[in-house]
Amino acid sequence: MQDSSNKSRFLTAGLSAGIAAVVATAIPVLAQAPAVQAPAMQAPAAPATAGPVQALPPRGAPVSFADLTARLQPAVVNISTTQRVEVGRFPRFGPGTNLEDLFRRFQEQQTEDGQPVTREATSLGSGFVISPDGYIVTNNHVISGRDGQKLVDTITVTLSDRREYTARVIGRDPLSDLALLKIDGENLPYVQFGNSEGTRVGDWAIAIGNPFGLGGTVTAGIVSALHRGIQGGGAYDRYIQTDASINQGNSGGPLFDLNGNVIGVNTAIFSPTGGNVGVGFAIPSELAKPVIDQLRATGKVKRGYLGVQIQNMTPAIASSLGLPKDRGEIVASVEPSGPARAAGVQQGDVVVKVAGQEVSPDTSLSYIVANTPIGSRVPIEVIRGGKRLTLTATISERPSEASLLGQPEQADSTDKEEGDQPGAEAARKSLGLTLQALSPEIRQQLRLPDTVQGVVVAKVNPSSNAAEEGLQRGDIIVSVNQQPVKTPQEAADAVAAARKAGRDTVLLFVQRGNTPGRFVGVKVQ
Repeated sequence: MQDSSNKSRFLTAGLSAGIAAVVATAIPVLAQAPAVQAPAMQAPAAPATAGPVQALPPRGAPVSFADLTARLQPAVVNISTTQRVEVGRFPRFGPGTNLEDLFRRFQEQQTEDGQPVTREATSLGSGFVISPDGYIVTNNHVISGRDGQKLVDTITVTLSDRREYTARVIGRDPLSDLALLKIDGENLPYVQFGNSEGTRVGDWAIAIGNPFGLGGTVTAGIVSALHRGIQGGGAYDRYIQTDASINQGNSGGPLFDLNGNVIGVNTAIFSPTGGNVGVGFAIPSELAKPVIDQLRATGKVKRGYLGVQIQNMTPAIASSLGLPKDRGEIVASVEPSGPARAAGVQQGDVVVKVAGQEVSPDTSLSYIVANTPIGSRVPIEVIRGGKRLTLTATISERPSEASLLGQPEQADSTDKEEGDQPGAEAARKSLGLTLQALSPEIRQQLRLPDTVQGVVVAKVNPSSNAAEEGLQRGDIIVSVNQQPVKTPQEAADAVAAARKAGRDTVLLFVQRGNTPGRFVGVKVQ
């Protein structure tokens, strides 16, 4: 069995606060040149001229990166964020638990009104300016909270000349892990995206960022590999792998070519220790630029959608079908109302080509379809029963992740709580639940029959009693204290009536999907 301490890990290259100071110690290496005996009868040598001897680099390598760095570094920024987080809870009772100490620690983590104590957590990352008026590219995880979804409370951008700006979020895309920020600046230094499709393995690469919060740091290396997918990554991953040093805090920073163009956005590292081991990953510009362009134009990203669940062709699957293992992907299921079903795609089909592009480990079906214009009619070549067939599908727009997961839509936390339905704030405070009326759209997303009535849970406060009782986003609250409710206001009124009657708990009847409903007692906050 392999010791867990030796396992390598994929880490995003962001940096949370609280890391101890890093002290780098230079270790000089001394080399003594061997003595060389002059041959006999050698003429006297000319007097040596004082001055340094310049070593020439290998052919094709730059003498120095200094001029390029001086031009690019002003456009690379440091990003710091803050958010309020709840202080960690205590261990449960167990053998040897000291009751007095446990109670003291519990009091320390409660405010006078019994609310949990929170603290301000900070994190650090990198980004780069892409326009003179202050648009900035970074990673989505740099500006996301600990749950990976909610935004942090504040985002501060620091330029290389130490000017600081408060940034606002224009848009973000969790699927690609990209985000676009905006600061109010003028005539700012900026850089441009290059064409990563022309990048080759072995090309020079320069990374600039904010590792470990040290400030602007430049590292150089080569492109180690292209079209890399990483464990735990997404369906659209086509990372550039580089040995230019990337560490925690480099997230969101640029990877440059020798022309000074951005060929990648540094995002993750592969490491057994949490530090650089020469295996870093950057989102290629061929993927990043279209996403950023859409975020800049509309604040969100639209992708093509085919409506299939696919699996990679493992050696066993390929062998059983008599097909090569490195070509195509097999259809595990077909969405009943999706474009693939309308085109005639069936479960068990092996998709080998879409829109003229071969489906392979380097170019997945998801990647091809996501980057195909919505509304396009494209040929799809499949192998079914050993025969090659060509079908035609019309690419539709990919639904939101909430829709695909059968959950209600949740507004981005960049939006204020404006426009809440009446009673929503009261329900949020009393139950720890954000409630919405059950609209036809939500009903369709959750695939609920018309017979189910109630209010839908859009968000659950993780520190609430409702969370402890197991309530989840997407649950339907049919009744409160056996009174049917159809709006957040009716739910809030029922809770208020219980409080007026001196009760500190309300009885909810909760329906989850198409499973039988159940009663849940929830304490009122």
